[in-house]
Amino acid sequence: MRIGVNLPNFGPDMGPKTLLGWGRTVEELGYDLLLVSDHLALAPDAASRSPAPFYESFTSLAWLAARTERVELGTGVVIMPHRHPLDLARTAATLDQLSDGRLVLGVGVGWARQGYEALGVPFERRGRITDEYLRAVRRVWEQERATFSGEYAVFRDVHTGPAPARWPGPPVWVGGNSRAALRRAVRHGDAWHPLWPQVWWLHEAALPEMRRIARAEERPVPDLCPRIQVSVHSAPLPEDARRTGHGSAEQIRADLEALHALGCAYVVVDTDPGDQRLRRSAEEDWQELARVAQIVSDPF
Repeated sequence: MRIGVNLPNFGPDMGPKTLLGWGRTVEELGYDLLLVSDHLALAPDAASRSPAPFYESFTSLAWLAARTERVELGTGVVIMPHRHPLDLARTAATLDQLSDGRLVLGVGVGWARQGYEALGVPFERRGRITDEYLRAVRRVWEQERATFSGEYAVFRDVHTGPAPARWPGPPVWVGGNSRAALRRAVRHGDAWHPLWPQVWWLHEAALPEMRRIARAEERPVPDLCPRIQVSVHSAPLPEDARRTGHGSAEQIRADLEALHALGCAYVVVDTDPGDQRLRRSAEEDWQELARVAQIVSDPF
């Protein structure tokens, strides 16, 4: 099981120096993956949770790719209907090439309605658009000259090079905690990337449901790559009240061991408290990542 980090590429303290500090800290601490968030149109509803300035995801990843050597880089998650599939496929393929095959493409439908309105994309159709765009992106990656005809995207004989560094493309992680997200991950993804799940919910509800969907679709079960909040406490928290990833070092280690037992390929740790009024400085987040790195120093 590999361990990643979610980077908050937004907020008043974000800038080139801070962005680079995150990249270098994550790589030096031995983490395997660094994810950034995505809002192409940062409207008021999204800005309430991810305040400006919001650094564009692919530009930030390309800049970090040139300043890191080993760590994988990804989106967690890009809002699929906000980007034409030709644009997204070409951007992802180029970044995968320039980073020597280090890109992970996390995708999702998003939740912020006002961003859809700003871009003129129908919010109510975001699931159908995402499914179609995922098919179109795969087509672009797999063909030197791609043709696609769908309800929302149509193109013919488009030259697609450069191809991604990895065939048939960088791994696609489908985000979201709903049944629709599970179905989308089975149909179109290499992995399912749920946000802040509890271990018991994964074990008792989500994974059995994903296996049922995979059987019905006659497709393989995608990898499990969850993102969990982390908060290291000096003393244990009551088991019946704590979230996965919160508690003493021993409790967090037990959570990660439980996730490993569920078959997780990656676990992404997130220092975001959810409430931006509780947001700490980057330096404090890096100290928290150092504590988590000690917890995961023994491999799973």
